[in-house]
Parts: sequence; C-alpha cells; structure tokens
Amino acid sequence: MPKRLVAALIVSAAIAGCGTKPHAYYDTTPVTFSVTTTTSTVTVPTTAQTPSLGPEGMALETGPFLASATTTELGTIVDGIQCQSIAQYAYTAYAHLQVYVNGKSRALPGGIGLIDMRPNPTPEGLKYGDTTCQYWLFTRAADGVIQVQSPVADNFTLGQFFDIWNQPLSTDRVAGFHGHVSVLVNGRAWPGKPQNVPLTEHADIQLAVGKPVPAAQPVDWLGTGL
Repeated sequence: MPKRLVAALIVSAAIAGCGTKPHAYYDTTPVTFSVTTTTSTVTVPTTAQTPSLGPEGMALETGPFLASATTTELGTIVDGIQCQSIAQYAYTAYAHLQVYVNGKSRALPGGIGLIDMRPNPTPEGLKYGDTTCQYWLFTRAADGVIQVQSPVADNFTLGQFFDIWNQPLSTDRVAGFHGHVSVLVNGRAWPGKPQNVPLTEHADIQLAVGKPVPAAQPVDWLGTGL
C-alpha cells in the first residue's frame, strides 16, 4: 500500500476517534440527591441527654420521647377545640408535664398540636412553629411545657391535650405504655383520673406508669418568661 494512503488512513482514524471517547470528557459516576421534606413527619431528632435550658427558658426533658408529635389530629375539631391558622389569645396558660415509665424519664416532644410544624433552630435547641394551623393546646419545644392559647376562657384538661395528640390516657395507660398510673399535681397526689387534671397556670403535673414512682420534681418557672 502506498505510504501516502497509509498516512491518510491513520489521520482519518485519529479524527474519527475524537468523538468516540466520552470517558475522557464525562464523569460517569452515579450522582445521588438528598431530598428535604417539610411534611408532618418532621420532629425533634433527639432528646436531651443531660438537663439544659431549652429555647423557652425551661429545662429540656431527658430520655426517649413518650410518643411522636406527628400523631396529632390533622386539623379536625377535637373535644370542641379547633385548629386555627390565625391565633387568638383571649386566654393563655402554661402548664408542665413530666412522665416517667418504670421510674425512667420520658420526654414530651415539641410540635404537639401544630399542623405542618416547622422546626426553628435556636442556640438552645429546636422551637416549633406551624405552617397550617395550631390547636389551642400545644407544645413548642421538648421541655414539657403545654401551652394554652385560646380565644375563649375554659377549663382545659390534660385529657383534651392527649386527645389532640391522638394518644391514650387513663388510669392504666399513658400513650403506648401500660401499668398503674400515679398522678402528682403541684407535688400532691391527684385523687381523680389523670385525664381530668386541669391545665391551670404553672400547674406542675407528673405522671408515673408502673414502679418505682419518683418523688415530686418541682419545676422552676423563674426566668422562663412564661
């Protein structure tokens, strides 16, 4: 074969090969994407391991969560209590709930009673708001504080709060835990059913499922602004 023809074939092959090597120009490593959702499955990721002040100035509760905040009823009227997009504060009160199961602390999550809850990071931990509506009874942080913000003055109870949360409460059950339920209110034994405990201003409520039953643990409201 003539030398000129051989050279021409080599050059032609080199030129044609420029479009046949994608690996020289493209990274073919698979790409994965993470997706952040704002659905009602969002909740406080972890509880406090040691007591520390939370975003409301109240000490955060320790131990595993009693139940997920996302079991709250989705906007339906519960025990006559509405879920409102515009808050009306004709009546307000702040109570505190601490729950023990077999002597171990169980934390109350933030976001109970808030539909499409939105976590807002603060230096002291997450504080929750809502994007759709909030019930008149709710929690904003994992500090055990139950907030009552209602357009009407009424005698709201712990049972109504658990109904909004869609969790059972009785003399032998708290959320998913079974056993005799001991009740202390402001350090004294409550003689009636736990669901009838009133959510009055600065009420200190303690529920203990099973034994041992911890002694009353006073709550310090000073400095909270609540």
